[in-house]
Amino acid sequence: MNESRPPTRLDLLRFLERVQVGDLKRTRGWIADEERREAERRRGERARPPVPDWVIEQGLGGRAPVYVHVGGCHMAGKRVRGVARDAARRALAENVDPCPHCRPDTGLGVLD
Repeated sequence: MNESRPPTRLDLLRFLERVQVGDLKRTRGWIADEERREAERRRGERARPPVPDWVIEQGLGGRAPVYVHVGGCHMAGKRVRGVARDAARRALAENVDPCPHCRPDTGLGVLD
């Protein structure tokens, strides 16, 4: 008959050490993953083109322009294209509405 002895304090401490080494290895893996994601995010930010100074928001299906915005306006929709200062001023002169939030007409010196 095989009699087993209860684990000693040393046995239990070595077991705890193996568990903690495994936990540390897993945590270091998570840190490495996060460092890779952070580096990728920074690369993406550096590669992103600069925000244009002025944008024109097009209507659905590329229809007539609906708003002129300051570049980076949080209210500008997805259908925008960057334009030069003169094109933004011209659009306002042609009765394209200025965004009521970012007020590009003020920045362009075009007031009613």
